[in-house]
Amino acid sequence: MFKNEYQGGAFVEIFSAQGKNPGAKWKILGSPSVIWKEFDKEVKSFVFVLEGSSQTNKIQLPKENKQSLGLIQRFLVLQIYVPLGQDFSTELLITDLGNIKRRLYLSTVHKELSSTPLHAKIPLFMIKRKIWCNLCIDLVAFTSEIFKGAVFQSLDGIVVSANCKLRKIFTLKSKPQDTADKDGMFSCLWCSLFNR
Repeated sequence: MFKNEYQGGAFVEIFSAQGKNPGAKWKILGSPSVIWKEFDKEVKSFVFVLEGSSQTNKIQLPKENKQSLGLIQRFLVLQIYVPLGQDFSTELLITDLGNIKRRLYLSTVHKELSSTPLHAKIPLFMIKRKIWCNLCIDLVAFTSEIFKGAVFQSLDGIVVSANCKLRKIFTLKSKPQDTADKDGMFSCLWCSLFNR
């Protein structure tokens, strides 16, 4: 999807809740009663709301499993709000330089890191609740640390599961400034389990 597009700028936007039909390119799994777009007064912007079971209510890009995103920038950022007492997860399909497809499954359900050569379950215990956050994932660090020496080539799929409000998803070429200890609307930055 993005393979033949210019990715040399500061960022590449993957999703924005703005516009007439922001979910048009996404596969939406769940009924309109559990996944919808609304205006959020706190951020003064439209957001996608995902509620209910994280197993069944999710959005996926690309729509077709045979397609790939081809995103090559190092940092993935999700602007999200996770409510108190609710689980949240995101699944990332990455390809390494050996053209091996691997899955990173980040979730608040997981209590410890576990991995196989092709799949990793990563706990999201650091994510702040009931506050808008920039969840920033260092795809290069995750790939090399979890899959022991594998080199990140591209991000080829994203699944965002309930429960959250989602404002934007984008990639960044450079590491953003860490604002984890500062007050503000977007106050949570988490680049990886390893590079802290």
